[in-house]
Amino acid sequence: METNRDQWKTPTIKARVFTIENHIKPLLGNIKINNLDAATYKKKFINKLLDKLTPGTVHAYHTIFKIGINAAVENEIIKKNRFKKIKIKKDNPSTLIVDNFYTAEQLSIFLEGAQALKSISHYTALLILASTGMRKGEALGLTWKDIDFNNCRITINKTRDYDGLRPPKTNNSYRTIKVGGKVINQLKLYKKWCKELKLSFGHPLKEEDFILISRTNGKPISPNSLNYAVNTVADKQKLKKITVHGLRHTHATILISKRIPVKVIADRLGNTPQMINDIYSHTFEELEIESVEVFEEAMNL
Repeated sequence: METNRDQWKTPTIKARVFTIENHIKPLLGNIKINNLDAATYKKKFINKLLDKLTPGTVHAYHTIFKIGINAAVENEIIKKNRFKKIKIKKDNPSTLIVDNFYTAEQLSIFLEGAQALKSISHYTALLILASTGMRKGEALGLTWKDIDFNNCRITINKTRDYDGLRPPKTNNSYRTIKVGGKVINQLKLYKKWCKELKLSFGHPLKEEDFILISRTNGKPISPNSLNYAVNTVADKQKLKKITVHGLRHTHATILISKRIPVKVIADRLGNTPQMINDIYSHTFEELEIESVEVFEEAMNL
């Protein structure tokens, strides 16, 4: 950690510190590295974690442990990595979105409720997220210069969270996407509101300013406030609870149901076509079943 932390991004450091302090040290901290064999590691670490965590999470912690072991080998502290043959079955990506999305009808009800919120910032944020499939951090990182009002386009080139501003998640995440008139018209209204709000605090609105700001102080809204907004709207509209990321899943599943090509969806979400196929495999399976039924109906005419 101390040797390499200057090479890692802040979220990576946080994740690795959390894993070390909360899992590796408590379960393995009293065992000398030269005395730790694969069987003991699997029994005391992997199996213990699998009793309470998903395979995907345990796999992530195992990966961090192996990074440390590989560093020990490179520094000649131990002779070899005894743990690289240990396999942990990952979660099926498609199971991660089960019930964490809305149908088109539910989304319409959700956005009606969002529009009735007291906070125009929250409604604007939720409309953007649902209409583009952006990640939460990408929406929080938007500035006014990222909006092309004339061509109805939004450029995504950064992300923002509690640790500040940084580059997007992957190279595919850099993208410019088309949006509809509803989003552009809302952004026009919202920009006017932002100008008035900023002036009330004695500051002009700049193109470099973050779009999503708080009405209480004119400063960027917090990531957690969007979680609150989603839950508030779901309760008000008597809809099932989904996460903020569930709006991204909602966007994708609706596009898939409308037979939009996978490549187009991947480009829009900043993913690869393979990731779209993996994550939303259940939706494609439903479409395949539907296509068979439609074909059979056509043959019976």
